[in-house]
Amino acid sequence: MPPTTVIAIWLVIVSLFVPPYKKLMQSRTEIDKLQQQVNDQHTLLARQTREVSLLKTDVSYLETIARDRLDLMKEGETIFRLEQPLSKRK
Repeated sequence: MPPTTVIAIWLVIVSLFVPPYKKLMQSRTEIDKLQQQVNDQHTLLARQTREVSLLKTDVSYLETIARDRLDLMKEGETIFRLEQPLSKRK
């Protein structure tokens, strides 16, 4: 077989396998991204499940959250809040 025929056959074979390989690599990258999103959602779910559990069972935690988020205070209590300057807030 002449060398040009061997090269032509080799190029045909390679051209048949390169597009599926690129697609495979893109799919793996997408799977990795989706797996990271799943992991992030599991972490968020665990955090929120813990907070719900604490809100249902821990009275002191519930009091802390109510006082902080709803600006509730006990009778005769004065609350001082320190706010960050607007330029440093996220």
